[in-house]
Amino acid sequence: MGTRIRPPIQPDPGATAPDPNCAPLRVLLINDGAHRVNLIHDELARQGHLVVGVLDSALLIHDCVLRLQPDVVILDSESPSRDTLEHLATVSSACPRPVVVFSEDASHAPMQQAIKAGVSAYVIAGLQPQRLLPVLQVAIARFEQDRALRGQLEVAQTQLSERKWVDKAKGILMDEIGLSEEQAYTHLRKLAMDRGQRLAEVAERVVQARDLLKPPA
Repeated sequence: MGTRIRPPIQPDPGATAPDPNCAPLRVLLINDGAHRVNLIHDELARQGHLVVGVLDSALLIHDCVLRLQPDVVILDSESPSRDTLEHLATVSSACPRPVVVFSEDASHAPMQQAIKAGVSAYVIAGLQPQRLLPVLQVAIARFEQDRALRGQLEVAQTQLSERKWVDKAKGILMDEIGLSEEQAYTHLRKLAMDRGQRLAEVAERVVQARDLLKPPA
C-alpha cells in the first residue's frame, strides 16, 4: 500500500466540552493495518482534539512529525513490524514525541521492541473509546518524565566532563608553574572571567595547549 497523508481532521463542532485541565491535542495517526483509525479519529474529534494527519504507513513519520508538529503520535497496528519500529525509533531520536501503540499482538517480543524504540504506551487487546484519553494522558506523562530524566542525566554527564577538564588543568598548573591546588583553581577562574568564557572551556584550552607542547613520544 502506498503512503498517503490524509488532510487534517477538524474537531467535531458538537464535541463534548473538553476537560479544562486537558488542552486540545494535535494528533498524528498511523494506520498500520488494524483498521481502527476511523474509530480513533472519530473519538479524538468528539473530544475536541485535532487530527493533523493520517498516514497509511510509518514510512514518512519522521518528515510528518517535523512538518505537522503533533503533540502525540498514535500507531494502530495488528502487530508493529520491525520496519515500523525502526521508523518510530528514528522519531524518538531526532524529534521525540509521545507515541501510543494500539496492538492486537500480546507477545512479549514486539512489546519490548516497541519500548526500546521509544514508545510511551503499548496497549493490547482492543481499543475502547472511553479509554483513549486516559491512555494518551498516561503516555504524555511518561514521556515528560522520561525526558526530564534524560535531561538530568545529560546535565550530570556534562558536569562530570567539565570537572575532569578542570582537574586536569589544575594538575598542569600545579606541575608546570608550581601553584597550589587552590591557586591553580583561582588562576583558572580569573582567566575565565577575563576572557568571558566558562571555566570548563578555559580548562580544556589549557589541557590542549599542554598537549600541543608535548614532545612526540
